Amino acid sequence: MKTWFLLFSFVAAPVLAQGMDGMDMGKMPPMTMPVKKTHKPKAKKPQPQIQTQTAPQAPAQSMPGMAMPAKPDAVPAPDGMAGMPMPPDDKPMPEMPHDEMSDMSHGMDMSHGMAMHGLFGGYGMSREASGTSWQPQAAPHAGIHLMIPVAGADWMVMVHGRVNGIADWQSGPRGNDQVFSTSMLMAMATHDLADGDTLGLKVMLSGDPFMGRAGYPLLLASGETANGVTPLIDRQHPHDLFMEMAGSYSHPLSDTSSLFLYGGYPGEPALGPSAYMHRISAEDNPMTPISHHWLDSTHVTFGVVTAGLVLDQWKLEVSQFTGREPDQYRFDFDQPRFDSTAARLSFNPDSHWSLQVSTGWLKSPEQLEPNVDEQRVTASATYYNDFSFGSLAATLAFGRKHLSSAVTEDAFLAEAEVKPDPFWTLFVRGESIGSDELVPGPAVRGAGELSFGAIHDWALDAHWKAGLGGLYAFDFAPSSPTTSYGDQPHGTVVFVRLVAE
Repeated sequence: MKTWFLLFSFVAAPVLAQGMDGMDMGKMPPMTMPVKKTHKPKAKKPQPQIQTQTAPQAPAQSMPGMAMPAKPDAVPAPDGMAGMPMPPDDKPMPEMPHDEMSDMSHGMDMSHGMAMHGLFGGYGMSREASGTSWQPQAAPHAGIHLMIPVAGADWMVMVHGRVNGIADWQSGPRGNDQVFSTSMLMAMATHDLADGDTLGLKVMLSGDPFMGRAGYPLLLASGETANGVTPLIDRQHPHDLFMEMAGSYSHPLSDTSSLFLYGGYPGEPALGPSAYMHRISAEDNPMTPISHHWLDSTHVTFGVVTAGLVLDQWKLEVSQFTGREPDQYRFDFDQPRFDSTAARLSFNPDSHWSLQVSTGWLKSPEQLEPNVDEQRVTASATYYNDFSFGSLAATLAFGRKHLSSAVTEDAFLAEAEVKPDPFWTLFVRGESIGSDELVPGPAVRGAGELSFGAIHDWALDAHWKAGLGGLYAFDFAPSSPTTSYGDQPHGTVVFVRLVAE
């Protein structure tokens, strides 16, 4: 299965050549055994990592924080992390409370034992989602992690991706049937500079353009165009081949505060919650929310610059970006305009919650209505926690589009995922939108959808899994004498998937 990566040359070499051998063991904390003569270990340049509080270390020559036996025939103890005392050989490791283990593992590549903090601050990397957005820090941040030396500098790289094969049936006179595939492959690299600053790179690709410009059937969906003449209605547009090509630079002001710059072509401005394919409460659902164009449709924007300030649990950021949504040519790069502005305030009160409010002024977002501007307002709350019955991720979100044509449209979203074990995922989503595009006439009409689904996965190895799932959606469509949705409109989806993480 790993040969799938050969289709993507920018990650093939690291996956095949580095693996676990990519670690530079010479950068592990030194460990020496007591001998007759003591020698002070040669000082090494400290490696940037998340700061943890450790007890003062004794002068004895042992692994920091690990009591070593003084017998001449002592056997080296198992490797541990600096500052963590190891139990005697005849006693089991004491069980660590889940919350403490979760907090310690966030920001840490456990397969390499290397610290991974966020691109934009000193917090754990698990707090970061799409673009510059945040999610709960308790949420998992799965991926294939590698340490790659480039021109004498070590870069921490994370790769993850998925491919869905989908059979879709949308009912009624406005529905359709289609078999298609959606996919996403993302690579992220980070490098810490000697002064504590951090460089970051992101690349995300999608195979969606290969399904065709018209996308796939999805009742009540709207937004963008397939031919540059008519809008897409009751269909979800494909994403562009290049969804993100971005770089970032952050500078710490203290242990808990920082300044950062982010730029992407394409990229994601500071507007809305995390994009749905990266949102912890939605990432396993193969279908796009019908509220997508009220909440997170700017996640593929051709031209973005964002400046931000992190103050511990708070983040304030401002973006200048291209307001126009991507056109129907999904394999190219659209013209950058930098004619729109957005601002977002994010707050993570604890490791289980992530809150945000944002607003944006979008210049001519719709290609077919070039003289109409939009002011968008969004607010969302995302939650994640582990319980005895499994993990729970949930999001509540609101979006409002106020158009310069004096039309105001609102959308609400509530969604959740439950994972009772590593092999099962259950998900649900409820949405309500107000739109003037679904049926003829200038009035804003209400519509909604309620969907349920499940997936069963089979582990292929440590980083690969294959799954089989299904989804059923109840649609609540506006009535129309000329373009009816029929009786009890609904959608049925069956899909298989391959996931690398």
